[in-house]
Amino acid sequence: MADTSKLFLLTALLALTMPFMASSFRPLNNRIGSKSNLAARLKLVGKSSNCWDSLIQLQACSSQVVLFFLNGETYLGHGCCIAIRTIEHQCWPALLGSLGFSAEEVDILKGFCDQAIQLEISPPPRPPSIDEATGKVVPDMKKFIP
Repeated sequence: MADTSKLFLLTALLALTMPFMASSFRPLNNRIGSKSNLAARLKLVGKSSNCWDSLIQLQACSSQVVLFFLNGETYLGHGCCIAIRTIEHQCWPALLGSLGFSAEEVDILKGFCDQAIQLEISPPPRPPSIDEATGKVVPDMKKFIP
């Protein structure tokens, strides 16, 4: 009789734990699909592979970024601004915030680098025309024509 009750108790215990064991052992084929999803999230595929290069560049210029805020220096190297801009616009927009920069500091960095890059891209303004007969500056009329 004691053996029967032990067998019954063991069977009941096993029956109760089976659902928990079954839920913890999932098939591995679900995880294969998540591998490509992980690669996409980490920007390892396609044209975004420069995200990781930009992250390494950001690490290399981190002292410039710190001095930018601590000493009020208004200089960040071209490579540093390219890295910040690439990370913020093409890769992981929340990355700088997760590195400890406040939202305001991130906005300042983005604004500074966007402006610096824009100044490099846009051509310098044309010098004013000077009338050789009078020596006076002649306004550029193309600006005023809609």
